[in-house]
Amino acid sequence: MFPMNAKQMKKMMKQMGIEMEEIDAREVIIKTSTEEFVFKNPNVAKVSARGVETFQIVGSYEIIKITPKISEEDVKLVMEQAKVDEDTARRALIEANGDIAEAIMKLQK
Repeated sequence: MFPMNAKQMKKMMKQMGIEMEEIDAREVIIKTSTEEFVFKNPNVAKVSARGVETFQIVGSYEIIKITPKISEEDVKLVMEQAKVDEDTARRALIEANGDIAEAIMKLQK
């Protein structure tokens, strides 16, 4: 098989109904419930095919853990239900990513 240059590849993709667009991104952040993936100066491409758009991100990234925001009401509820002190209740909530039921269940084991 012969190597294909970029111009030929674009033409072939266009014939198949696939369009690709480079995006000049400085930073991309993907957030989950427990962490963030932070890409600095990534290569980002938007690919459109059959009415569906997808994004391709290439580059190095840093993972940042997210500490859940714990309200005082949640801490008090866990303290009462699990019959533990404030520090234990707060730690359990942090480990359970703020899920009150999970924190209580783990403390009652």
